[in-house]
Amino acid sequence: MTNMVAINNKAHAGLKVTNDALNLSANQHLVPIVVSELNKLVVHYPVVISKLDDSGQFGLSALLGFEENENLFWQQGHWDGVYIPAQFERLPFYVGTEPSNTNAQANRVLCIDMDNASVNEQNGSPLFDNMGEPTSYLVEKQQILAQLLDGETQNQRFIAALVQHNLITPFTLDITFENESKTSITGLYTIDEDKLAALSPQAIADLHAQNLLQSIYTLVASNAQIYALIDKKNKANKNADAWFQTTN
Repeated sequence: MTNMVAINNKAHAGLKVTNDALNLSANQHLVPIVVSELNKLVVHYPVVISKLDDSGQFGLSALLGFEENENLFWQQGHWDGVYIPAQFERLPFYVGTEPSNTNAQANRVLCIDMDNASVNEQNGSPLFDNMGEPTSYLVEKQQILAQLLDGETQNQRFIAALVQHNLITPFTLDITFENESKTSITGLYTIDEDKLAALSPQAIADLHAQNLLQSIYTLVASNAQIYALIDKKNKANKNADAWFQTTN
């Protein structure tokens, strides 16, 4: 449960946030991402196309583990990667809405989850300076949230183009790990590389004109990170086996 409260510099003048906010990511094997993150994500994460739970529409996600509640990038209370996906990096902040006095459209407001363990008044990064101005920490979080909001429209354009050109295809991952354990992942989608290669010159030109072509190829390139994720899983299995042997 979250307890979201709109932030203001009077009521929250002494509020601080520690690094513990990322603890919420520990049990997520998929995290929604936006197109503008792709160039940074491709260094670490396989990016897949998945069905969004609430709508059944396609969305973009980074794959973090091979089973429910498994995040292989969360190691001993720390994130094991240079780039943290924006959906996690913005925690414990959210975008909320409040009624507008001037028009029918609600205003967007910056909110914080007061029940998040990272929120306190003793330790961490302050939200406001002594003059009541937002600190660089809070400004950075606002920028991340703005990126995510803008990314919703970008994602819709990207997915619409993939659907238009029939480039989305389901795939299954059948993996045998070093300890002989096996897993099979279904329900995910990726780019059909054969259909991508067969696109007409006009279709390629249209995707390029919409600034979508590079993102498509970046998503395809991210598939190679599945092998790095398998390596993380193998190492995690070895650590788990070693712990079991020393405690029994």
